[in-house]
Amino acid sequence: MLARMNARPPAAAIVLAAGAGRRVGADEPKAFLSIGGRPMLAVAAAAAAASGAVDELIVTAPEGFEDRARSCVDGLAIPCTVVPGGRSRQASVRAAFHVLSERVELVAVHDAARPFAPPDLFASVLEAIGDDADGAIPVLVVADTVKRIDGGLVVATVPRGDLALAQTPQAFRRGPLRDAHDRAVAAGLEVTDDAQALEEAGFRVRAIPGDPMNVKITTMLDLARADARMGGAHA
Repeated sequence: MLARMNARPPAAAIVLAAGAGRRVGADEPKAFLSIGGRPMLAVAAAAAAASGAVDELIVTAPEGFEDRARSCVDGLAIPCTVVPGGRSRQASVRAAFHVLSERVELVAVHDAARPFAPPDLFASVLEAIGDDADGAIPVLVVADTVKRIDGGLVVATVPRGDLALAQTPQAFRRGPLRDAHDRAVAAGLEVTDDAQALEEAGFRVRAIPGDPMNVKITTMLDLARADARMGGAHA
């Protein structure tokens, strides 16, 4: 009886890897770029699988790159499914929902472009949902002074006391996540992360401390730094 009471809800991780990565300026999708001799997607997926809090993994890949994505998750200790992603974040998350196991109650959504998310961060956001929230996200406190710019000129200093920078993985109850994305699509709302979809739909999202090393790879400089961190050619 005690073991049943302490059992965690079944959870899945969706790793979004369908982006073209145009800002990186590479000749292939960003998720397959190498850091330390491994595809970025392989590093991110391995962290999710190693968390101990995730029972299955869904990867959304660029159309035509499904086999390559499968090669990045071969050998992981949990079941992995690769599906073609969409042209937007919402479309990719919704595509992943079609193959989630019926038993899954919690869903962590993670960007492959954040390959340095530690395994325990997946566990932390899933555990943080609790009874009084529908989701949980890792955030970093804003340390720098924030300015509002208009036409190249500073027009205001923005109070930073209640500002934070959102990271992934972000974790949600399955029902609210699906409902929030359905509402966003119906309203024509393009969200920049999944928490925004829940916020707009009136669901509750808890913030927990993020990891300053959990950086997002957006530019070629970011890629070079990530490669060096992994002991690659730029080290």
